[in-house]
Amino acid sequence: MVFATALEETLKDRKSQDGSETMPFIDESPTISPSLCACGPDGEAISPVPPEDLLPGGDIEKGLEMKKLVLSGFLASEEIYINQLEALLLPMRPLKATATTSQPVLTIQQVETIFYKIQDIFEIHKEFYDALFPHIQQWDEKVAVGHLFQKLVRVAINQSTNLSVNHSIGSFSLCVLLISQNFLSSINEEIDPRRTAVTTPKGEARQLVKDGFLVEVSEGSRKLRHVFLFTDLLLCAKMKKTSVGRHQQYECKWYIPLADLTFQLLDDSDVLPHIQVLPEHEIEEMKTKISVIKSEIQKEKKALKGQSRNVERLRKKMNEQESWLLLHSPTIPFRIHNKHGKSYLFLLSSDYERSEWRESIQKLQRKDLQTCQLSSVELQVLTSSCFKLRTVHNIPVTSNKDDEETPGLYGFLHVIVHSAKGFKESANLYCTLEVDSYGYFVSKAKTRVFRDTTEPQWNEEFEIELEGSQCLRILCYEKCYDKTKLNKDDNEIVDIIMGKGQVQLDPQTVQSKNWHMDVIEMNGIKVEFSMKFTSRDLSLKRTPSKKQSGVFGVKISVVTKRERSKVPYIVRQCIEEVEKRGIDEVGIYRISGVATDIQALKAAFDTNSKDILVMLSDMDINAIAGTLKLYFRELPEPLLTDRLYPAFMEGIALSDPAAKENCMMHLLRSLPDPNLITFLSLLEHLKRVADNEPINKMSLHNLGTVFGPTLLRPSESEVTKGHITLATDIWSHDVMAQVQVLLYYLQHPPISFAELKRNTLYFSTDV
Repeated sequence: MVFATALEETLKDRKSQDGSETMPFIDESPTISPSLCACGPDGEAISPVPPEDLLPGGDIEKGLEMKKLVLSGFLASEEIYINQLEALLLPMRPLKATATTSQPVLTIQQVETIFYKIQDIFEIHKEFYDALFPHIQQWDEKVAVGHLFQKLVRVAINQSTNLSVNHSIGSFSLCVLLISQNFLSSINEEIDPRRTAVTTPKGEARQLVKDGFLVEVSEGSRKLRHVFLFTDLLLCAKMKKTSVGRHQQYECKWYIPLADLTFQLLDDSDVLPHIQVLPEHEIEEMKTKISVIKSEIQKEKKALKGQSRNVERLRKKMNEQESWLLLHSPTIPFRIHNKHGKSYLFLLSSDYERSEWRESIQKLQRKDLQTCQLSSVELQVLTSSCFKLRTVHNIPVTSNKDDEETPGLYGFLHVIVHSAKGFKESANLYCTLEVDSYGYFVSKAKTRVFRDTTEPQWNEEFEIELEGSQCLRILCYEKCYDKTKLNKDDNEIVDIIMGKGQVQLDPQTVQSKNWHMDVIEMNGIKVEFSMKFTSRDLSLKRTPSKKQSGVFGVKISVVTKRERSKVPYIVRQCIEEVEKRGIDEVGIYRISGVATDIQALKAAFDTNSKDILVMLSDMDINAIAGTLKLYFRELPEPLLTDRLYPAFMEGIALSDPAAKENCMMHLLRSLPDPNLITFLSLLEHLKRVADNEPINKMSLHNLGTVFGPTLLRPSESEVTKGHITLATDIWSHDVMAQVQVLLYYLQHPPISFAELKRNTLYFSTDV
């Protein structure tokens, strides 16, 4: 297969017993085996003609298609072969250059032995490839390529005749044979499409156990790497930039023998590198931009059946944005150390993923491993083999997926973590939930710690937003309170993962209206949970309350009139409690509260329970923050009203600062008094929360992202009026503008209700 094999066979036996030259038989087609080089009556090589039975009715067009298919296979094989030869030439040139220095790596004789005739072979096949390529590109019935094959075979035979039978390979014979074996097997591989191992200098098989794309912190910046875990070493590589049409190759950045790899505990003498972390609002804004592009791609494909150049342009842009997201989102540190050298730091998005890498490495380290030192040639061969060995071929972004693949679920997944069994000893136990989002997994929820038990009963419900998600992961931890066990990665106490597992989010199963109960088994532990899914279209709808009493789903004007207040009681109490004990809470308003606690508070406010104040003082602060968000989300129309929604969208888009100021202030004055006073109260509260950003990590941008869609998203009736056709379009197209509206007011100097009503501006807007 391929002409490397032909040369190899020629070296062994250049002539048959009767003295005639043997021609190489080549089979590159998976379905037919045409003899592409046959001998005519005069002994000259001639191009083959397909048998008549393969051309029913003498169909010339089918014959031409068949010829082109076979020749295209040759072209692809030659391209692989040429790239592999180039990979061998890369170490040859520097080794040859150092051979004449005072400290050579190899002598000139050794270099010529290892890389014997590689340059000549490369030039022969490059010339053949460059001559054949244009013939295949401009294919018709007049194309003749037989002479190209004749020339290639003749030159190959001439080269083999010039080889010395007594050519000595000296002390490097074993190394050369192993390199040749790996090299030829990577080229002549057609039956098994992916290799699983590469031969070591000791003749052993170095198996690939695991590989994947990880973000490495290198020289203070984030770099996307492809990491390969072999049976005896960990190799970190990056994809080399290649010209169009060239075979992709990897470049080794570093490797660590597993015998030398350690996971250290905290050492005060070791300084952790600075980790660049972007503000969360920038991450959220990029997700919104990607959603917009996805929607535009779907519209283009429907309009022009996917044949538009604009689709490819949008796909390229989406790939760039998703790759940016993949690079900048991870924050969970995964640190490894070479006991004879330096440390390396990766950033992961998921504790599940970090645990998988750590467990895979530790499992291999239980074997009797010996440290290994790779020569430059061995390292080059191993790195080159990574392209064939890899199991993960593309970075995990949706733009790399086929259109036929499921796009995942968009909306809200409700999960109840019931209980767990199978623990041998009492422990302090809790669970976390992860879902995939934009190609990577993120932690979305965490149960409370159930103390000193073998059978925890959490029964906690969580509402998790899904963004094209296909999988739910559950991790069970033992909480560690021993402050001496600090993790070198993040300077936090290490909690032990007792078990982990995952389930596919099957749309047919999950999208039913009923709860779906399931069990995940992990290391002998069984975690029982239930889940149900609400699509984004349904979750975006505002549902007016069917009852006259209560506060949730009831117009704000009705509630304030009933209470004889300017701001609803629920808003005042939640704001007061958050400012009392939640102002320093990391991620306040962003971290989800337990759904069952939120529902309990909702019921208490709806029934005007006398125990509300006691419940508020005892309840987790994230549940209180979640109750306030739920109140605004369930209003029958947004706080800033359906009527003014189009005007808010137009006003925020104005480029002239003075015109925007007049318009945005006029729109506030146009709100009903209960809506305006409530909005101004919430505005000042959110500004006070943002004042503590150094502690709670919630900036004005973050708060605008959380509350913008909640306060502005129009009701279903407004959607059906034609302003926006689909609920999903609201999410993808208007969410950024909704965030910008709230952010405008958050960044504005304090706004007084009395002054706002008293001032008369000349600028007016039809609303």
